[in-house]
Amino acid sequence: MIRRKFLKNTLFTSAGILLSPAISTANGFFDVDLSTDLSVNVDGTAAGKPFKHFWSKCVGAGRANEGLRASWLEQLALTKKDCGFQYCRFHGLLHDDMFVYKEIGGKPFYNWQYIDELFDRMLSIGVRPFVEFGFMPKDLASDLNATQFWWKGNVSPPNNYAKWAGLVGAFTQHCIDRYGLDEVKQWYFEVWNEPNLWGFWQGTKLQYFELYKVSVQAIKAVNKDLRVGGPATSNYVPDDRFAGEKEDKSKHKTFTVQDIDSLEWQGVWIKDFLIYCSEKNLPVDFVSTHPYPTDWALDPMTGKGGGKVRNVNATKTDLVWLKKTVASSPYPHAELHCTEWSSSPSSRDTTHDSLQAATYIVKANLDGIGLVDSLSYWTFSDIFEEKGGGDAAFHGGFGMINFQGVVKPTFHAYRMLNQLGNEILHQEEGIIITRNSADGKMSVLIYHYPNERKQVVDGDIEQVLKSGSSRKFDLRLTRLKSTVDFTEEILDADHGYALQDWKKMGSPVSPTREQTQMLKKRALATDKRQLKTDRSDGLIWRKTLSPWTVILLKQA
Repeated sequence: MIRRKFLKNTLFTSAGILLSPAISTANGFFDVDLSTDLSVNVDGTAAGKPFKHFWSKCVGAGRANEGLRASWLEQLALTKKDCGFQYCRFHGLLHDDMFVYKEIGGKPFYNWQYIDELFDRMLSIGVRPFVEFGFMPKDLASDLNATQFWWKGNVSPPNNYAKWAGLVGAFTQHCIDRYGLDEVKQWYFEVWNEPNLWGFWQGTKLQYFELYKVSVQAIKAVNKDLRVGGPATSNYVPDDRFAGEKEDKSKHKTFTVQDIDSLEWQGVWIKDFLIYCSEKNLPVDFVSTHPYPTDWALDPMTGKGGGKVRNVNATKTDLVWLKKTVASSPYPHAELHCTEWSSSPSSRDTTHDSLQAATYIVKANLDGIGLVDSLSYWTFSDIFEEKGGGDAAFHGGFGMINFQGVVKPTFHAYRMLNQLGNEILHQEEGIIITRNSADGKMSVLIYHYPNERKQVVDGDIEQVLKSGSSRKFDLRLTRLKSTVDFTEEILDADHGYALQDWKKMGSPVSPTREQTQMLKKRALATDKRQLKTDRSDGLIWRKTLSPWTVILLKQA
């Protein structure tokens, strides 16, 4: 092992410029370990491989009515500005709290005012709707008792499929009349949400397929170029529980084996859906599904349920399956949209608030490059009320921003991903080096998801935060175009992670205005510094990263 002594808090390269310290010592010096776990040397003029920021295509939100609130819109505007999201998807567009549909004398009456208000404001921010058709208006519901959540979203099939088709067609035509065909042709229209789950569709598989049929026909009758898809199913499973018309909970396998990753996981209803659509000669412009890397299964022996967490590479495995399955189907050119995704499908999972979740997001998205057209994070905001309001400022909500507007590490993960270029120069586990084809400037994203952690983050977040070994990185970028100065931004346990500050306050359920402002400031305080280099030597950057750290290097 080779070590050199440098003055404490001084940073250098081999050209005398900026080297990050590895280990501080008590005598005013620190040791720099010049052996490294990862060594990368990249020529800035090398040919790059074009790629798309599929992670910023779409983001999720709770339900449409929540989008009528000022704070929801403010948070959407922030995520648009910093994270680059192009579309937003949510439940409840046709729910009765949007006052869209009622029957008078047995005849349909449509009211678009609330939807217009929501879509107008979203579009003014620069975010398009990824339209999810659901839930069932009361006057169209076949079962008034089939509801979900405290706000009673109706999840029964329509009592009249023709009237449902009329609603879908009238809505589509109204959107074109209001926003223009050129605009609406850029939207996506998804039929329902997770119909394989009884909680979201109290009908059969065939009844859902019929819903898709009449919906896609109604939309295409308005304009054949509009994009329609499904089946929006959740989740990937390793058994035949969804092979029939309804879920058979006696077939759950995840409680029958010690290692659930030894099982073969696959998407739900997707093959059957594509076969049905082919047989009925129905268009499928995109295939959608929700590949959460968990299984909230039922133990058929005890009748008790529980979340089973899969390995950290599960999302990539699922995306590969989806791409191969659709490529070999009658619809090989259909777009692939994962319209919900997170580390777990629970809105009370404390890992959503944690630093570890950010590192997982970076890893999973970089691993998925080139596999799908979107991997939509669920959700951008903790203004999310499926289980009612959160019982504290930080309560494990899905959002990358909490109810008070305090950003979480997951927000920084997407913000950093958004700053990558559009050409890959180098990628391997722990690092991606990109270039912007327009100006030649480079961006590097480095992350450390420790090898000791084989599964997706879960459990005691404080214990997990302390787990894993450090990793050494040695990076050299040569023959740089444009300027050669870089900014370095660090997200770690001490920077950009306000959850710990909230806990030091005593974990107030509702922070005071002063506490909220302090938390907002702390949440934004990632560690930033300028790196000065010279053109002849380029950038030489060495650092030992603690587990769960994410670093962005960006050419100025």
